[in-house]
Amino acid sequence: MGKDVIIACDFASAKQTFEFLDKFTGVKPFVKIGMELFYAEGPSIVREIKARGHKIFLDLKLHDIPNTVKKSMAVLSRLDVDMTNLHAAGTVNMMKAALEGLTREDGTRPMLIAVTQLTSTDQQSMEKDLWIEKPIDEVVMHYAANAKLAGLDGVVCSPLESGKVHERIGHDFVTVTPGVRFADGDVGDQKRVMTPAQAKEIGSDYIVVGRPITAAADPVAAYERCVREFVD
Repeated sequence: MGKDVIIACDFASAKQTFEFLDKFTGVKPFVKIGMELFYAEGPSIVREIKARGHKIFLDLKLHDIPNTVKKSMAVLSRLDVDMTNLHAAGTVNMMKAALEGLTREDGTRPMLIAVTQLTSTDQQSMEKDLWIEKPIDEVVMHYAANAKLAGLDGVVCSPLESGKVHERIGHDFVTVTPGVRFADGDVGDQKRVMTPAQAKEIGSDYIVVGRPITAAADPVAAYERCVREFVD
């Protein structure tokens, strides 16, 4: 399995997004389209970025009753994205329904991964706000095991948990890790972070990098630095 850097295109409009992507003349990076951009521009933004030759991680984190998620995934599958996700907290049955909806008639489908715990969540907030008192590492592992049981391809988890997920669930179970920052950068609102080189060392398969690239003075150079530290 090849490692890759996914750029989080957390922009408010298509105009901002294409102004950013136009800077990449020699390479077509894997990009993440999240809620802000998708809700602003709708499915057309996915089609336009796909037509430009980019791989797409559609990050909408579905979480609803199984039948609603199944029908929604069937719609998203027609957008020809490469990866999409949901919340593992939605239960094994919801994840199985999602997989069924995402699979096309010819048997193909995008990669489907589950969010375990958001990287903005720490032990204190999990206990205080969610009333989950078990250690966060064990919660992540339990959610990852449920995702594997449901037939999913992997999980979104913090880099701190990526190696443990591979040890417990298997090395063919994909880990997609946000919360990645350069050693000399600002961690922002992320509480569980790691550098690209550390994420590589611990075994992450994909890293999702936003502001360290999108807000950089030279985004292409920042992306290339990420690739050097994580992939090369």
